[in-house]
Formats: sequence, structure tokens, C-alpha cells
Amino acid sequence: MLKLRILTALVLLPLMLSMLFGAGSGLWAAFSGLIAFIALWEYSRLCGMDSGLQKPYLAGTALFMWLAHAGGWQLPAPAWWGVLGFWLMAMPLWLKNKWRLRPDWKGMAAGWLLMLPFWFALTGLRPNSEDAVSLLAVMMLVWVADVFAYVFGKLWGKRKLAPTISPGKSWEGVAGALFAVVLYMSWARSAGWLGFDMSWLGTVLVAVLLTATGICGDLLESWLKRAAGVKDSSHLLPGHGGVFDRVDSLIAVLSVYAAVLALFA
Repeated sequence: MLKLRILTALVLLPLMLSMLFGAGSGLWAAFSGLIAFIALWEYSRLCGMDSGLQKPYLAGTALFMWLAHAGGWQLPAPAWWGVLGFWLMAMPLWLKNKWRLRPDWKGMAAGWLLMLPFWFALTGLRPNSEDAVSLLAVMMLVWVADVFAYVFGKLWGKRKLAPTISPGKSWEGVAGALFAVVLYMSWARSAGWLGFDMSWLGTVLVAVLLTATGICGDLLESWLKRAAGVKDSSHLLPGHGGVFDRVDSLIAVLSVYAAVLALFA
């Protein structure tokens, strides 16, 4: 299994970096749209949608994304406020109350709240290849947090973060993630990698907010899978599960980050 994970990563990482730094705006929009679309397809399966609902749901979403890109649409400020409200208020309640998905209008709306802002964030934060570094810097925040949460959790994890949702996660892992991300973001700020100009303290606060959001995004996807009774969102990526499994934290972090920039930058 480890060999399979490594081989898959050796294919996906160069593909992601080549698209990020080499693709034109249209190709990048299509590539990031494909990521969001596949994740939405996996979400619809977790939601229990049958083909009669799933097909028009996905087709309508794809049509909207095409029209949005062709028309140069951007999310307005009220929509970004809604994104912040979802991730900072509704999502913690979702985890606390362990709400289950249903293949109804609420389930459909939740899928759009997850995936569409994520796609708008990917395209809006990287309008051209010159902005790839600042987007990569935020994406690396998620990867740094994941790695150090895993290491600290394995070495010192005792107090479970959410035992009924994801038993492997611990508060010690959270502490390790926060420590590593603060160091990383301080370095990224000094290197000029970030897409915003803020004091060191402000950067640290943003780092803490995004790290916490990413962890909650991971927990939310874990709960969706647990409620659906599956281990992975799909089996598209050998050794890694599904696309939703790989971008759950990115969905949360990039959506909140883009919302903060749109509303306060």
C-alpha cells in the first residue's frame, strides 16, 4: 500500500505543479474545475444521490462553472460572507451535532457550498502563472500542517481530538500543526511568498485561523464518510482513496483564505 501511495504521489505532484506554474488561465480553470467536479461527484455519492438526481446535479454544476469562467464571473461580497459563515459557524455545529447528509435540496446546497467557493478560490487566487507562488504558499500551509499533525500525533498523541469522528487525530497533533505552520508562515512572509502584506502578528493570526479551518475541513470529510459507512470517498487514486480525501483540508483553507482576501484585503 505504501509503495502504491508513493507511486501515485510521484505522478500527481508533478502534474499539479506543472499546471500551477505552466498552464494558462483557461487550462488552469479547467484543471481546477475538474478537481472540484470530481470531489463533488464523490460528495454526491456520500450523500446517497441516485443517478436520477446525481446526473442533473453534476451537469448543472458543470454548466455553471463553464458559464462562470466564460463570463469572468466572480463571487460577490455577500457570497464570500456566506462562505465565512459556513466554515466558521455552520461547520462547527455540523461536527458537534453530527448532521447526516440527505439527497435533498440541503444536501445539494451543502455540496455547492463546499466545492464552488473552492473552485472560485483556485481560479481567483491564481489568475495567471505569476501568482502561482502565493497560491502554492497557502497550499503548502495545509501540507505542513498535515505532516506535523501526523508526526506529533504519532510521537506524543494521547488526548483524542474527535474520537467518534476520526480516532487517529489528537490535540497533540493539533499543537504540532500550529507550531509548524506558524514557523512556516513566518518564513514565507519574510521570503515574500504570501499574497498579502500584513504584520507578523497578523500573519500568525491568519496562520492559526487557516490551520484550524483545515483541521475542521478534514474532520468534516471524515464525518461524511463515517456517516455514509465508507472508508474512502472513492478509489480513483490508487493508495490514496478519492480526490475529496486529498483536498478536504484545501477546500476549507482556500475557501476561507479567498473570502478573507476578498472582504478585508
